[in-house]
Amino acid sequence: MFMTDARMYPDRPYLAVSAAIIRDGHVLVARRARGASTDLFTMPGGVVEAGETLHQAIVREVMEETGIAIEPLALAGEREFITRDATGRIARHFVILCFACRWISGEGVPLLEELSELRWLRPAALAELQTTEGLAEIVEAAFALIEKPPVIPGD
Repeated sequence: MFMTDARMYPDRPYLAVSAAIIRDGHVLVARRARGASTDLFTMPGGVVEAGETLHQAIVREVMEETGIAIEPLALAGEREFITRDATGRIARHFVILCFACRWISGEGVPLLEELSELRWLRPAALAELQTTEGLAEIVEAAFALIEKPPVIPGD
């Protein structure tokens, strides 16, 4: 049976979430196995489903893609992913909210065919990889949010 992807040639942008998962000074990156970002490293994530909060969506997407349990802490940034076909028509449009997340458990393996590889890296190692646009900036913002010392009233 032939199935069409409703996210191709959309009449509106799709809301998606991604996770900058921080663990012991490392961030998890995933290599995409298909689609417009094939062979690029990015963060795990996906489309928010109807009735789902942003935090529920990112926790679900990361578990589905990697088997890792996370705790979303704060919004680290946003990105838009828009591609056009040869005629200039919009082929895909995603608005992606990127969250700084703390690792809870799981070593991480690619569980879906859309990912070919997972790597835990120090942020400086991202410069050696082909990544989606803005990945290094999102990771930097996520580390700043997670490593920020707590504010103690009266100090």
